[in-house]
Formats: sequence, C-alpha cells, structure tokens
Amino acid sequence: MPSVSSIINKVKREVQIHENYLNYLINSELDVIREQVLDNGIKTNKEEILNKISSAIIKKSKSSFVNIINGTGIVLHTGFGRAPFSGSHLKNVSDKLDGYSSLEYDLEKNIRGDRQSHIDKHIASICGSQNSLIVNNNAAALLLIINSLADNSEVICSRGQIVEIGGSFRISEIIKKGGGVLKEVGSTNRTHKSDYENAVSKDTKLILWVHTSNYTISGYTKEVSLEEMVSIGQKHNIPVVADLGSGSILEMDKYGIPSELPVKEIVKKKPDLTLFSGDKMLGGPQSGIILSSNEIISLIKSNSIYRTVRCDKITIALLDDIIRSFEKNGFLKTNLSLELLTRSRKDLMITANYIVDKLPSKLIDELGIEIIESMVEAGSGSLPEKNIRSIALKFKPSKYSLNHVSNHFRGSPKPIIGYIRKESYFIDLKAVLPHQKDYIVGAIKSI
Repeated sequence: MPSVSSIINKVKREVQIHENYLNYLINSELDVIREQVLDNGIKTNKEEILNKISSAIIKKSKSSFVNIINGTGIVLHTGFGRAPFSGSHLKNVSDKLDGYSSLEYDLEKNIRGDRQSHIDKHIASICGSQNSLIVNNNAAALLLIINSLADNSEVICSRGQIVEIGGSFRISEIIKKGGGVLKEVGSTNRTHKSDYENAVSKDTKLILWVHTSNYTISGYTKEVSLEEMVSIGQKHNIPVVADLGSGSILEMDKYGIPSELPVKEIVKKKPDLTLFSGDKMLGGPQSGIILSSNEIISLIKSNSIYRTVRCDKITIALLDDIIRSFEKNGFLKTNLSLELLTRSRKDLMITANYIVDKLPSKLIDELGIEIIESMVEAGSGSLPEKNIRSIALKFKPSKYSLNHVSNHFRGSPKPIIGYIRKESYFIDLKAVLPHQKDYIVGAIKSI
C-alpha cells in the first residue's frame, strides 16, 4: 500500500484543501482499497493503487456545491435551492458586501442601527401592513410567533390545517417546540365556526389559520373562512395568525399562472399576524416574513429567540435587492423566479427548436429526441395541484440505456438534471435559463 505522504506528494499541486481534510480523504480511500483486497483478494501493485487513490482524491477534493441546469421543470425546486437568482442581483449584493456594510449602523445618526430597518417598511408597504420582520425561514417565523405570544398557552388550529411540509416539519411539532399547547378543532375534512367558538378558553392565546399550500382536500368539505376566524379573535381579544406558506406578492392570473390570493389581499382580511416564505413566489433568498403591527413586531423582536433565527447580512442584502424588482402591477425581468414561471410555451418552443436545430439529424434519431408539450409544478409546496404549461425534450434512445443518458447529463461539466418517466428521459425547459441552451446542445453532442 502506498504511504500517505506519497499520495500527498502526487496530488498536492492539484488539490487546494486543508491538510486535515486531505488526510481524511486519503485514509478513507486506503480503507476502501484494504476492504477490496481482503474481500476479493484482488491483486494489484503499489503504483496502480497510488494512481487510483490520487484520481479519487482530486475528484472528491473539489466542491460538491456547483452550478447546475435544472431540467426538471420545477422552478422552485427545494433540492436546487428553491428560488433562483439572476446575475444582476448577485452583482448588486456583492458590491454591497465587499468588505464591510452598514448592516447595523445608522449613517445619518452615527449610532448603532437595526438590521431590519433596511427592508421592514419596504416589505410592509408592498403587502399593506404596518410593519414587518424577517427571519431565516417560515418555520422559524411561526415558532417565534408561538413562543412570543402563546408560550405555555393554547393555540387553536383546525385538524384539516395541521400540515406536514416535509423534512419532518409539522405544524403540531412547531407549536410544541414553540412552547404552545395545540388545541385541535373540527375534523380532517370539515370544521365549523362553532368548533372555534366552543374551543376558546381562558388559556387560549392564539388562533392559527394555515393555508394548505402543498395539498388540497376535495369532496365533502367545509372550512371556516379567515374573515370568520378574525371576527372570533376580535370578539375574544385573541390574536389570529395567518400562515400562508408560499405567499405571492402579485396576482399571477394575468401571467397565465394559477393564482392564489396575494399577500396584500390576505392582510386586508385583518389577521393580527401574516407570515409567508421569501424564497418561493417572492423569488428571494431563504427567509420567513412576518407582517403585523408595530406593537406586535416590537414584542416579537424582544424575544431572545429572535436572535437565534434572525437573518444574516447576505440574506438581507439579497432580499432588499429582490423586492425592488416589484412594481405596482408587475415585476422586472431581474426577478428570475417569476420570469421563469411566467415564460410562455411559445417562448419555450423557440428554445427547444434552437437546441434541436443545432444537433445532427443522425444523433436526433439515435437518441429518439422529440419536442413535446408538458405540465410542471411550481415546486416547494406552491400552487398545489395547479400545473403550469411547459415544453420538454423527450429522449427515447435506441443505442443507450436511460440510466446511461441520465448519468451522462449529470456528469457534464455543468450538470444537467432531468428525469426518467415511462421509459423515456426528459429535459423540461421551464426552469432552464435562456443562456443555458448552448450547454444543453454541447452535452447532447458529447453523449
């Protein structure tokens, strides 16, 4: 077996990582070789082992965090970082963060400032609220609200709204971790106004309305409207929380996107607090946005837990830049998430034809490439069961297996992630950035 030092000498010019991590990678590869020798009795020499380990080390030392091409059609893909960002936003943010920034410094008053002041009134004004507070995700926003307003107290929620989002996130668990005591009312499919009225007690401190943003219940159903819940809250002086999950700033119907009520329309229904995600239909970085009165926002900020879930300077700078992409009745093309979601089939067909026209006819035949109409999801629990029209490239190769095709695209210099379905491989173009079409052409040609 080659020594650790001999491996280090062979790879040191091509590997830029800490020596401790390099030693870890080397010893891990040596362990693999030893197991192979003991299990299979393979015969090889030291030089072959040295070359094999060196190649593996060089590959594994490179960052696994890379830029990819999203060929799944899901624009808000959780696995790919949800909302994508345009280069213009990233450049603006890099200029602000080069060296130091005025994160918590008031330039006018020459005193320490509040990091929320850069964006709180801007977001609140867009959404029609008095004030806002930004934390690191929507789950953190709900936990912080529960702990601030209902610690050791009852939180009323309909059984039909106790959702699970994914990654073990459940409304019931967040309420428990926030210090609240969940009081379920109604049934899975039917909840009445009287259920809430009868559940109110002296220990009730919050009424929670949750928008079921990642599933729908149909058939024999009944739910209490947010307006009715607000009236109950006002009658008993109990704050009502509206958790939107996704949350859209604009009415998306005019863009051909199945729409939900915009955040500002929810705020008009006068819940005491409204919360939603910043990295879904808003198109921003991972964050949770709380809308409420100055009084309630101040109370929440005084909670020591706020410090554990507040956003860093990168998130605030990005969010500040992205909310500037919204106009009164629309958005700028720099909001990449909304730009991709609203691209028409006509535009996507132009991209598809561009790609296919660049390919040799023989290769098109071998790979069985055709352009098809497709339907995709927005992703990340947004717009449940409301599919969006798209265009995809379908591959039905005669010479290669579907796994070979998939592995080839994922192993490209800029990995392309598509999907296999019904004995075909697909690259959906809904979430493909316009400048990435030439990468796809190159990847197909090199198969």
